[in-house]
Amino acid sequence: MFDYVIVGGGSAGCVMANRLSAGGEFKVCLLEAGPPDDSPFIPMPGGVLALLRSKVYNWQFWTLPQPRMGNRPLFWPRGRTLGGSSSINAQVCIRGHAWDYDRWAELGNEGWAWRDVLPLFKALENYEPGADEAGGLLPGMEAFHGRGGPLNVASLRDTNPMSQVFVDAARQAGHAPNDDFNGATQEGVGFYKVYQKDGQRCSNARAYLREAQKRPNLTVITHAQATRVVFDHGRAAGVRYVYGGKEHEVAAKREVILSAGTVGSPQLLLLSGIGPAVELARHGIAQQHELPGVGQNLQDHLDAYVVMRAKTRLGMSFHPSSLLRTIKALLQYLFGRRGPLTSNIAEAGGFARSHPAEPVPDLQFHFAPLVNVRHGLDLWPAFRWYGHTLMTCDLRPLSRGELRLASADPLAPPAIDPKHFEQERDLDKLVTGLKKAREIFAQPAFAPHNLEEMEPGPAVRSDAEIREWIRGHAETLYHPVGTCKMGSDPMAVVDARLRVHGVTGLRVVDASIMPTLVGGNTNGPSTMIGERGARLVLEDIARAQAESAGKASGAAAPEAMAEAVE
Repeated sequence: MFDYVIVGGGSAGCVMANRLSAGGEFKVCLLEAGPPDDSPFIPMPGGVLALLRSKVYNWQFWTLPQPRMGNRPLFWPRGRTLGGSSSINAQVCIRGHAWDYDRWAELGNEGWAWRDVLPLFKALENYEPGADEAGGLLPGMEAFHGRGGPLNVASLRDTNPMSQVFVDAARQAGHAPNDDFNGATQEGVGFYKVYQKDGQRCSNARAYLREAQKRPNLTVITHAQATRVVFDHGRAAGVRYVYGGKEHEVAAKREVILSAGTVGSPQLLLLSGIGPAVELARHGIAQQHELPGVGQNLQDHLDAYVVMRAKTRLGMSFHPSSLLRTIKALLQYLFGRRGPLTSNIAEAGGFARSHPAEPVPDLQFHFAPLVNVRHGLDLWPAFRWYGHTLMTCDLRPLSRGELRLASADPLAPPAIDPKHFEQERDLDKLVTGLKKAREIFAQPAFAPHNLEEMEPGPAVRSDAEIREWIRGHAETLYHPVGTCKMGSDPMAVVDARLRVHGVTGLRVVDASIMPTLVGGNTNGPSTMIGERGARLVLEDIARAQAESAGKASGAAAPEAMAEAVE
C-alpha cells in the first residue's frame, strides 16, 4: 500500500518520484517497465548511437505504414529504462518558444502560460554556462536561467571542427548568431547547450532519482510493466503490473499517476477501460469511462535532411582511417571525461523562419558531423565515408495522428499512426527547410569540405522532386506528444491540473498532455511538466488539508488554505 503509485520512470516520472517523496510524508512507488539505467553507454554522451540500436534500453516501436510517405513504417525509438528517453537521447537543452505556452493558456489551460512555466524551467536547472566565480549567475542571466536545480545544463566539452564550419556557413547564409536558444530570443544559429555534467549525460534519472532512491519512503521497481489501472467505484485505487512473468498489484491510497509517455500512457488508459467505447469494445475491454480523446491528437517532429560526402576527414566516422583517433577518444573519455565521446553528435543547430511573415521561428536545424546513419540502424555509410548531415524539421505540424490498441494483450505494442502529411502544408514546410539546408551547404565555409551531395542528390532539384524525396525519406526527430491532451474540450483527456476527466485519483503527467507541440526538443518541456505536475499534486493536498482544518476550527476555508500552502 502506497500513497502514490507512478507508472513510468521517464523524464516526468523521475521528477514526480523525487518531489512527492521529498518530504518523507508520503509512501511512493515508481514502476518502470525497463531495466535500471546501468548500461555504460548511457552516461557516455556519444553512446547515443548504441542506445538507439539497443533492444534492452529502447522500446524500438514502429509506426503503421504511412500512406503519404511511400507506405513506409517509421522507426520510433523511446527510452525503456530509468530516465526514459532522457537516458538515450542527444541531450539537447531546448525549452520551446514562449509563444507555445501562451498558446496552451489561450486554449483554456490556466497556469500554463509562459509567465507561469518560466519559473519552473529556471528552478529545474543548474545552468553552468552562466555561472560567475561566486557560483551565482552572470548579470542579465537571471531573467532566463537558474542555478542549483537538479538538471545540469552545460556547454559541450568537445566540439567537432565541422560543427563550427556549419555555424560559420549558416551566418554566411544570413542566419544570426545565437549563443542561448533559451534566452531573450530563439532565432539564430550556434552550439546547443546540453544536459550533461562533468562530461557525462545528465539524464533525469541521474538528476532526480539517484539520491531520491535512498529515501525509505520511495520504492522503485524496474522490469515492472503496468497492465492496467485498478478502479474502486470510479476511483483509481492501484495498478496491476507484470514482474518476473507473474502479475502483481500495488495499491494507491491517494492517486495513481501515469508518466508512461506519449505511447505508454494512452495505451494504459485504454487497457484500463478509459477511452472511446468503440475502440474498447473491439478488444473486449469493459469500459470504465467514455473519453474519446484518449490516443488522439498525436503529433511529432519530422526531419528532412541533406547529406554531404566530405573530402576532408575532420568529421566523425567509423572509417578505418579513424581507428587511432577512436582509440585516443576512448582513452580521453575513460580517464578524463573529455574528448569526442563527450559530444552529443548533434552539437550545433538553430532556429529559422520559413518565411519572413512567420511570427516565430517555425524551422529547427540539427547539424551532425557524420553521414546519415538512420537512427543507428544503418551504420555502414559511416564505415565507408566521412561526411556531414543537416536535418531540418517543421516545428508545428498541423497533421494529427492517433494511437490505438493493436491487441488487448497489455504486453503487445500499440498501433501508432502519426498520419504524417495529412496536411499538405506540413510537406511544404519541409520542402522549404530542405532548400534552406542546401543554401547553408552552398556557402564558402563549406567549400573546402564538400565533395558531393549524397542525399537527396543532384538529381533531386525541383520542388516536386524534393516533395517526393521527402515522402520517401523523412524520419522522426523523436518528439511525439499529445495523446492525452490537456484541456476542457470534448477531446481533452486531462484538465489543467492534469487530472483525468471523469474519474478520481488518476492523473497523467508527461509529454502526452501537451495540446500542441512546442517549438523545439521535448525533454526540457517534459521535465517542466513533471515539476508542474508535482506542484499541482502538493497544492491539492494543501488545499484539502486547509479545508479540513477550516471545517474543524470554524475558520474560513480560504484563509486556512492560504496558510497551508504557505
